Amino acid sequence: MNIIIVCFDSLRQDHLGVYGNKWIHTPNLDAFAKEAVAFTRCYPESLPTLQFRRALHTGRRTFPFLDTRFYKGDVDPMPGWGPIPQDQDTLAEILAGYDYRSAFITDAYHQFKASKNFHRGFDSYEFIRGQETDKYKSGPEIADAVVEKHLNSAARDNEAIKAFLKKYLMNVSDRKSEEDYFPAKVFSKASQWLLDNRRAEKFFMVVDSFDPHEPWDPPEYYRRLYDPHDDTVDHIQSLYCKWEGNISERELKRIKANYAGEVTMCDRWFGYFMEALKLSGRLDDTIVMVVSDHGHNLGYDPGDKGYISKQGYPMTRGVCDLVCLIRHPSGEGAGTICKKLIYNFDLPFTLLKLAGIEPPEAMEGMDVWPAVRDDSVATRDYVTVAWGPAITVITDKWWYNANIWGEGGLLYDVKNDPEHQNNLAEHKPDVCEQMRSLAVKDAGGTIPELLEKYRNWPACGLQAWGDKPYGTAARHAKWK
Repeated sequence: MNIIIVCFDSLRQDHLGVYGNKWIHTPNLDAFAKEAVAFTRCYPESLPTLQFRRALHTGRRTFPFLDTRFYKGDVDPMPGWGPIPQDQDTLAEILAGYDYRSAFITDAYHQFKASKNFHRGFDSYEFIRGQETDKYKSGPEIADAVVEKHLNSAARDNEAIKAFLKKYLMNVSDRKSEEDYFPAKVFSKASQWLLDNRRAEKFFMVVDSFDPHEPWDPPEYYRRLYDPHDDTVDHIQSLYCKWEGNISERELKRIKANYAGEVTMCDRWFGYFMEALKLSGRLDDTIVMVVSDHGHNLGYDPGDKGYISKQGYPMTRGVCDLVCLIRHPSGEGAGTICKKLIYNFDLPFTLLKLAGIEPPEAMEGMDVWPAVRDDSVATRDYVTVAWGPAITVITDKWWYNANIWGEGGLLYDVKNDPEHQNNLAEHKPDVCEQMRSLAVKDAGGTIPELLEKYRNWPACGLQAWGDKPYGTAARHAKWK
């Protein structure tokens, strides 16, 4: 059995039709979902980008970040942000022992920064250059007037975000058609690999698209599907703060349209890739999984709590609810919904079992497919999601969010308050402590000393990113 993992960065679960969206065009992912099992309660054990991918590649937890080391080339040193540890086997390395031919194709540039090693174990890998502030191009320089088309008057004196956008726009300055955009490049390269390697006895492939991560700048015709007018600033970058007081409602609509356009563009090229899989003749012996690492708040209030950002506190469903679709070539479970709690590190474990391979003992996941076959089969009683010292604990009853010491507790009733409007923490301190104790249990029974230095770190409150918009992007602007 062949295995393909398709990962989308920052793809919100509620932006796909299978999860209830009625207005965004995702015909290819929706068609795929009709042939797959859709998991509605899949969560990352830790965030953001690299923390999620470490667990996806290894089937092992990243939290509680005990192996954190800071390396040259890191833009945002944070707990768990680093290479895959040398003592952890990757899925590619495991499958090599079963004579799988493997490939890794991605534009998620963090995985290829200095000291990173996420390509480890693959027979072939391709890194599509130029996302964000990837040190890809050093010219031609971008004029201020070009950058200012993407900033309102309140942001045009923010030199850090201007530097960030100048670097990004420099990287993509040679675009001439849609085929030059990142999803097209990633899925075209992946499609060609499928066709070139269609005679492989067995293959394993990871196709990792950084889009729809910001900057959100799809070709204009995608944006016009959702906002056909040109009467506002064309914001393409997340604010990393609350939108009210920083942009207008009209500008907020443009941001949502740009993001939705990116989602539709990703869907188109995912469809191109799936067509290549059919043409290769390998659709009928290949397991395909589609997963997102997290979502992104876009001011869909009240659920997004006023933010255009992603963060560990307050943790929202817009960030934490993952897309997770698994298509079995036999058609097993096609078109069904699984509402059981699962982790991202359960997924590689499950894929190995579906391929008839016994997962190594070091893997910490569980096989979730029996719960697909039989609804009475249990999965997880709870999941813990960590972003530095910010923790979110989710059960069938509760959604708890605080730092690991219990400060700033937020407690919501999962079934009766899906948009998290009524904080019950003050009225249910015992429940909060029970939930917090589950996170400490997952940390090994004690709070790691490492986390103390991050007690007031941005993941526990966006105010630490500064009092101006674009705080996170500003840190990435240190490319000069």
